[in-house]
Amino acid sequence: MNPIINKSKSKGAFTIVELLTVMSIIVILIGLLVPSLNRVRRYARMVRQKAQFHSIEAAMELFFNEHDGYPPSSALDGSTTGGGLPYCGAMKLCEAMMGQDLMGFHPDSRFRSDGTIDGTAATLLYGLPETDPHYVDNLRMRRGPYLPLENANAYALEDLYEDTSVLPSDRFVLCDVYARVKNRSSEGASTIGMPILYYKANTSNSLHDPAVVPTRTDDMGNIYNYWDNQDLVLLGKPSDPGAADHELAEPERFYKNTRNDKITTPRPYRAETFILISAGFDGEYGTSDDVCNYDWKYRP
Repeated sequence: MNPIINKSKSKGAFTIVELLTVMSIIVILIGLLVPSLNRVRRYARMVRQKAQFHSIEAAMELFFNEHDGYPPSSALDGSTTGGGLPYCGAMKLCEAMMGQDLMGFHPDSRFRSDGTIDGTAATLLYGLPETDPHYVDNLRMRRGPYLPLENANAYALEDLYEDTSVLPSDRFVLCDVYARVKNRSSEGASTIGMPILYYKANTSNSLHDPAVVPTRTDDMGNIYNYWDNQDLVLLGKPSDPGAADHELAEPERFYKNTRNDKITTPRPYRAETFILISAGFDGEYGTSDDVCNYDWKYRP
C-alpha cells in the first residue's frame, strides 16, 4: 500500500521547473502590464487637469461678466510707486478667483502685492475680528470665490518653495492636479501640485515673435508677454532644487509652445483671451507633457 500512497501524493505536487515557468510568465505579464497602467494613470491625470482648466475658464467668464474684463497677468503689481512690485500672473489669477485671503475678490482691488487699494485702505481681512465693522463691510463687498475653496488647490507660495526670491511668499497660487511637491507647511507627507501659469492676451497687439524680447513692463507688441510669470518660473523645481531651470524660462521656448500652427502668420493660441499652463507629470514647465487650455504640439 505504501508505494501506491506515495505515488498518489506525488501527482498533486509541482516541480521546481513548473514553479519557475509559472513565475516567469507572471513576471513577463507584469512587465507588459505596468507600462500600460502607467500610461492609463497619466492619461487619467491629464483628463483631471483638463477638467480643472475647464472649471477655471468657467469661473473666469463669471469674473469677466462681473468686472468687464479678465484679470491682468503682468509681472508687476498695480502700485505706482517704484514702478510696481513683483506680483506674477499666477498670483493675480488666484486673487481674481479666490481673493488674496481666499475670502472672495474685492472689487476695489488694484492687484497690489501688499493687499491694499491705494497703499492705506486694505482689501484683506487678516488680523481683524469678525465683529469689526470694517470686517463686515469688507466681506459684504466681496465677489466669489468663483471656485469652490475645497477644489481650488490654492496654496501660499511658501508652501512650495523654500526661497521665493522677489515674490511675496504669503500670496496664494492655484496649483495643478499633479501632486509632486511636498507641502512645506504640512507636518505629514502631503504633496501639492505646481502653480498654474496664467497669461492674459493683449488684444491691442499683433505680434508673436520670440526675437522681439519683452521686458517686465513692455510686451514690445507681443500679444503675450513671457515675463508675466518669469519670476515664478525662475524659482526652479521645488521637488528638485538642484535641477536645471525650466525650459519655459527661455523666451524662445515660451513663444514656440504657444504658437498656433494652424495659422501661417506667427500667432498664439487663444489670442483674444488667456492661456493656462500646467507643468504636467514631470513638474517642469516647457516640456512635452505640459497640459494647457489649448491643443498644442511640442517643437524641439
